[in-house]
Amino acid sequence: MASHSASRPAGPAHPSAASAASSAPAAASSVSASVSASVSASVSASVVARLRAAGCVFAEEEAELLVSAARSAGELDAMVGQRAAGRPLEHVVGWAGFRGLRIAVDDGVFVPRRRTEFLVERAEELARPGAVVVDLCCGSGALGAALVAAVDGAELHAADIDPAAVRCARRNIAAAGGRVHEGDLYAPLPRDLRGRVDVLLANVPYVPTGEVELLPAEARVHEARVALDGGLDGLDVLRRVAAEAAAWLAPGGSLLFETSERQAGAATRITAAGGLTPRVVHCEDRYATVVIATRRQEP
Repeated sequence: MASHSASRPAGPAHPSAASAASSAPAAASSVSASVSASVSASVSASVVARLRAAGCVFAEEEAELLVSAARSAGELDAMVGQRAAGRPLEHVVGWAGFRGLRIAVDDGVFVPRRRTEFLVERAEELARPGAVVVDLCCGSGALGAALVAAVDGAELHAADIDPAAVRCARRNIAAAGGRVHEGDLYAPLPRDLRGRVDVLLANVPYVPTGEVELLPAEARVHEARVALDGGLDGLDVLRRVAAEAAAWLAPGGSLLFETSERQAGAATRITAAGGLTPRVVHCEDRYATVVIATRRQEP
């Protein structure tokens, strides 16, 4: 980083400075820190200006992240160039903040959205210590990792059909003691999980095929289509998840997924047809709509 290139003067500027330096080394350190801070502020201002010119709405916050992530002036220049060209910030720095965790996010992998923290919060309310948690369509594994970080002794399994997402999720979920499986929805999961899952997280794609091209370029160009495209009405993947959910859930276990407000009615009908009891919860501050569909307790 440019701020690291500022150096202290080789010697005192005039004779009286020698005794001052020997008797007060803290003062010299303070001067050096001040110079370094000044250079850093100049660099940050330049980065902010470049990001603003590229149309970044949160230029100041993004500049701070880029400056702190870069290990040299050259790397910072390259990172700012990538961001200005439209690459998602999370892909540029290699991680996303999610519920207080730093989640690794590789190129092409779906970036966890802050609104989806609302889903994890609702799941945390339902998960007991030792809960069995499955994270379908896991992407980076952010949802599962965040949930088990808050639930003592949870057993975590995650799955995704995208090999790049699986590689990324393994980095994030290994620290939580979980396992990541590669394959289509339930297909790669261990069979002994059937009927045992307490919390089933499914961050299914729900953008209708005809609307994918209307998404911001950050998503449309840089994230895998399989993580975005939910089929003709945006609910195709959900239908498949809901059709088998009751067989995997433990009695009283719940499926939780995010959808849009306009799709919520259809989504609840789909889960009800699968034998679950759905309810819809909203967070207006985060523009989040979550369906919680629960398997009935056995008599």
